[in-house]
Amino acid sequence: MNLSKPIVTVGVCVRNCAFTIREAIKSIMAQDYSHELMEIVVVDGHSKDETLSIIKDCLSNSSIKTKFFYENSGLGFARQMVVDNAEGKYIVWVDGDMVLSPDYITKLVKFMNEHPEVGIAKGKQSLEFTSNLLGILEGYSRAIGKMVDFSSEKAYSKALGTSGAIYRTEAVRQIGGFDKSIRGYGEDWDIELRVRDAGWSLNLVNAKFLDYERCGLTWKNLWSRYWRRGYDTHYFLHKNKSRRLVKHYRMFPLAAFLLGIFHANRLFKLTCRRIVFLLPLQYLFKMTAWYVGFIRSHFNRYEPKS
Repeated sequence: MNLSKPIVTVGVCVRNCAFTIREAIKSIMAQDYSHELMEIVVVDGHSKDETLSIIKDCLSNSSIKTKFFYENSGLGFARQMVVDNAEGKYIVWVDGDMVLSPDYITKLVKFMNEHPEVGIAKGKQSLEFTSNLLGILEGYSRAIGKMVDFSSEKAYSKALGTSGAIYRTEAVRQIGGFDKSIRGYGEDWDIELRVRDAGWSLNLVNAKFLDYERCGLTWKNLWSRYWRRGYDTHYFLHKNKSRRLVKHYRMFPLAAFLLGIFHANRLFKLTCRRIVFLLPLQYLFKMTAWYVGFIRSHFNRYEPKS
């Protein structure tokens, strides 16, 4: 019988991800960090597919303590349910479409133990090839977007993102946790800003993960994702209108195209893969979707889309 108090709470907030959740849970179970010092807190957003049954099947013979909760109030509410029920000193967020390297949690915990001033840290997006062209480009764009010094003031308006991140539970609770009214994108950016304001720093750790792009993307799917990001970002910026978080001229599709050229050059030096020179077109496409969603949100009086 395991009587040890968990050091790490793995927060798994999911909804309708039956296609990818098995691989995600298996990557948690394959961690080389002591399972006796881990717990898993699953929050299901009333999935209509087999997500929950797959999770329970995967964990049926696991030695990791697991708790299950249910919500239908959005991502901010789900994240806070994990925080409220976490016993660990740290919370590691694993989304239903992620795959962690086997030493992922070990590396993150070691880093946090050695850097008590850090409130939030995160591993790095893998640059390995995925299943299709668009998936490769999206993985590369997400990786290059995080290649900044998050401990610097220049990175104040940049978000690490919750998935794959490790949170110091003390820091999260100190600032009151997640904003439960945020139903879609933005809950991560919101809490990172408040953690920074409380004096904690953010950082990156040299540990690798893959997320949704590994499964392959369609142009329709990519459009939907960034349309929703734009929609939710407008609501988020309205909430934080006293902060200068976004320079709109940098968000125009043409500016995104030029940024894609810059990122392609940097990535080519890292990977020597010519495919990266398609990034400007992908940036143009998805930032057009972002702006359409952003403008649509403006006419909906800042109401977060459920």
